[in-house]
Amino acid sequence: MSCAVSTVDGLSALLGEQKAAFSAQGAVAAQVRRERIQRVIDLLVAHHPALAEAMDADFGGRHPGFSLMNDVLGSLGSLKHARDHLHTWMQDEPREVFAPYDQLGAHAWVMYQPKGSVGILGTWNAPLYTLLSPLASALAAGNRAILKPSEVAPRTAELVAQLIGEYFDPREVGVVVGGEDMAKAFTAQPFDHLVFTGGTQVGKSVMRNAADNLVPLTLELGGKSPVIVGRSANLETAAYRIAVSKTTNSGQVCINPDLVYVPREHLEEFLQAFARTYRELIPEVSDNPDVVAVVNARHLMRVEHLVQQARGLGARVLSLPCEQAVDLHNRRRPLQVVIDPPVDSTIMHEEIFGPAVVVVPYDQVDQVLAQINARPRPLALYYFGEDTQEQQYVLANSLSGGVTLNDVMMHAALHDAPFGGVGASGMGHYHGREGFLQFSHMRTVLRAPEHDPRGEWGLLPPYSEHFLAAMVAQITAD
Repeated sequence: MSCAVSTVDGLSALLGEQKAAFSAQGAVAAQVRRERIQRVIDLLVAHHPALAEAMDADFGGRHPGFSLMNDVLGSLGSLKHARDHLHTWMQDEPREVFAPYDQLGAHAWVMYQPKGSVGILGTWNAPLYTLLSPLASALAAGNRAILKPSEVAPRTAELVAQLIGEYFDPREVGVVVGGEDMAKAFTAQPFDHLVFTGGTQVGKSVMRNAADNLVPLTLELGGKSPVIVGRSANLETAAYRIAVSKTTNSGQVCINPDLVYVPREHLEEFLQAFARTYRELIPEVSDNPDVVAVVNARHLMRVEHLVQQARGLGARVLSLPCEQAVDLHNRRRPLQVVIDPPVDSTIMHEEIFGPAVVVVPYDQVDQVLAQINARPRPLALYYFGEDTQEQQYVLANSLSGGVTLNDVMMHAALHDAPFGGVGASGMGHYHGREGFLQFSHMRTVLRAPEHDPRGEWGLLPPYSEHFLAAMVAQITAD
């Protein structure tokens, strides 16, 4: 039976209990933090087959090996890195004291303290990873947490609730289940920090709800992550690596490439290489266990509408490995390559988040950057090419959450580097020390010297006739 909370009153009560337990515990030792993280690790190691089975059932077809690679091993990487480094991250950081107090024996430092109780809302496309990777950072920082799995993956949510209940006192880590109403209530609670992974529009609603309690946020959103294939790129390599990325979760990944910009004179060569590679990876769709199904009928029809609307406006569409009629019962779909759609096509503006990709020819890199910069900031940007000057130009004249050069999506796998968005693609980070810092309160401490010379220096009332002149003399541009 699940130990999850399923009512708003239960959620409020659990949060109150967590906060009371946090206050009663006081300082959270490194050993306690490591032991909590280890319990999550042990949970994944012991129950990974059942978790992969639940994700397969929720998607209506998701290879267990992919679920283990993406959700279980991805989470374990974050958890183990945090476990093994948190002791170093926790250390007080000395800071410079202003003169002449430094010479009189004053000391200053920054201490890193847990905030309290962190709320984490996961998403359906990576139903374990989007819960447990930020949880690694939150626990490393000494916090407690309440998880809200996505209701779009109900079997996984129920199993997560059951397993967390077996491994944790809910006052340490608890789970809340429910639909949109529960999610809205969740974001309106007075957490000490809130993490949301999902779409930009819902992210705005989360931010509005959190504002009532001034809850600090980490928002991991999305956007139209672009790929620029430079003229100096190896087209075969670029086509292969982009094609591989489009097989990943059938494009249902927040940093999956949405727009691929290819030099106009290389467009057909790129498309041929891309199609050849994709067909080698995915020779057929309907009964292929390597193809992840679109998670439900609503999301499938949303992607189909984006493609068909672009086709209706004159875009060329290439279906890989071949065209296939829509079947709402078998939601495995071919990859639909939408070639040079009109700029007013919806697919040029909305995140795809499914088995489709847009390929756009270009003449000058400046034109591509102008298009990218005219849109909301993407979560990721990718560049293929050996021209280091152009590479640096692209990096310096664009802004995105993260970047991979000569591949796609790989930067998000770094455990010792921050993962997060910017602007419409999100705010805040998790992973590595930056994730630890995100969930810590950085508290400045000054220990004053025994002797206070301000009276001797004439800096205290009653002010002497020389006080003003002494202050003015110190106002310099040096």
